[in-house]
Amino acid sequence: MNLEIIRQERQRWLRWKNIAPLRDALETLADGDWEIELGDKVTVSGTCEDTQHVKEVAQLMMPWRKGPFQIFDIIIDTEWKSDIKYNLLRPHFSLKDKKVADIGCNNGYYLFRMQEDEPKSLVGFDPSPLYKTQFDFINHFVKSDIVYELLGVEHLEFYEEKFDTIFCLGVLYHRSDPVAMLKSLYRGLENRGEVILDTFYIEGEDEMCLCPESSYSKIPNIYFVPTVSALKNWCLRAGFDEFEVLETSITTPDEQRKTEWIEGQSLEDFLDPTDGTKTVEGYPAPKRVYVRLIKDKK
Repeated sequence: MNLEIIRQERQRWLRWKNIAPLRDALETLADGDWEIELGDKVTVSGTCEDTQHVKEVAQLMMPWRKGPFQIFDIIIDTEWKSDIKYNLLRPHFSLKDKKVADIGCNNGYYLFRMQEDEPKSLVGFDPSPLYKTQFDFINHFVKSDIVYELLGVEHLEFYEEKFDTIFCLGVLYHRSDPVAMLKSLYRGLENRGEVILDTFYIEGEDEMCLCPESSYSKIPNIYFVPTVSALKNWCLRAGFDEFEVLETSITTPDEQRKTEWIEGQSLEDFLDPTDGTKTVEGYPAPKRVYVRLIKDKK
């Protein structure tokens, strides 16, 4: 697989008619030297002569899914309070001097937060030109060395380097062949490398999974929602030597909700209005399991 050809093609995606005006708007942002705080809100502070223009550029890039961010006095109150997930996982990893990838990185919120660990390198993979543009907007102010690739998990094993730690958060259930995706993650690791993964799960001891008929929580591209036992079997079949459950959680309106920075519906619209333990389709409401996978090749 020739990644350079793929990169060149996907750079052209940034000139799609719905993306090109956003890219042009990026060029109108003034430069400066600002202070950065990598807290629950990735915060940029300092002097800016036209914060209204900055806000207008950010609004062009809606919907904003992952965050939150604060750029001067502008709070980008994203649909997901991603700090909740990050802080849940934070005690379970150390990235000092490691080569780190985030698969399905969206606008890079987690990558920006990971800078506090002083990793050797940070690479985000996401084929969305909108999310890449949002990343470039935030990075205009943060000025990080994060590399953002318009590539997917299927390109990981062909990438120019292997990684010590790969984050893959909220991607697996979007793949119609989850074991194949797990194999791609495995092949993208250095020996003794780790994957930090989260996915939807259903309760139960049996090695089985839910296969939604057409959608799950109104999301059409959800293919399999396994029990933890079934997920473990997928991971072992993909080649991983160790499987460790780190945390479980229930998605609540405190974490995912409508804000002025998104368009359309959010969690409250995806659940049964009379029974919050079920989706509108009648399936168990979303729960997440967070696991660590180890590639133990000598």
